[in-house]
Amino acid sequence: MKRQIPNLITLCNLLCGVFSCIFAYEETLHIAALFICLGIFFDFFDGMAARLLGVVSPIGKELDSLADVVTSGVAPGLILYVLLAQLTELTWLKYLALLTPLFAAYRLAKFNIDDRQSHSFLGLPVPANALIWVGIALAWRMSCCNDSILIGDHTAIAVILVAVSLVTGILMVSEVPMFSLKFNFKDMSWASNATQYFFLIVCAVIVAICLLTNAIWLSLSFIILWYILLSILTSKRQDA
Repeated sequence: MKRQIPNLITLCNLLCGVFSCIFAYEETLHIAALFICLGIFFDFFDGMAARLLGVVSPIGKELDSLADVVTSGVAPGLILYVLLAQLTELTWLKYLALLTPLFAAYRLAKFNIDDRQSHSFLGLPVPANALIWVGIALAWRMSCCNDSILIGDHTAIAVILVAVSLVTGILMVSEVPMFSLKFNFKDMSWASNATQYFFLIVCAVIVAICLLTNAIWLSLSFIILWYILLSILTSKRQDA
């Protein structure tokens, strides 16, 4: 039974992804977004549970990727699909959202056979990409509730969202190094953790600005975009 505990946690992740897809289909995007968050929460703990219990297994790794395809790939893609359908009258544009689960699936398959990513990442992690769309979906819900979203065609916004999805999709399958958020707990000095400290400082600024502008949920999306930008900048600095 002990061997199955991590797998049960992973299946909870998958179940959250399925629920998210259902609520996205019903256009209840804020609930769909919250189920993605819950699924990512389970995704964080299944590997930890496996290591603590000493039951790490190949099937657990494969099951984790299958769950992530749904929770952090298909579900965000459906959220984007619904958003695009609501924003623009260009019906063909919404189908570009379906590229998101394709990028995610390829990323996860690539990750499973790559032994270079044990401590950091090459390419944008799939859950991180999902959080971009979680933030946007929750912000969209808040805008609708506050009647602050204009009625009409918003093709320009839709095009921007598609552009973001394509860029982040390419980043998922790229070889761009993404820094680890883990601190060096043996030495908590600025020199040993400069990137992590700088990242957190700017994150606090982002949250403060979004809070003051009544766009707190968008801070989640901006934080992930900041993570991508800082990763690219630090990787270029290391190459130089």
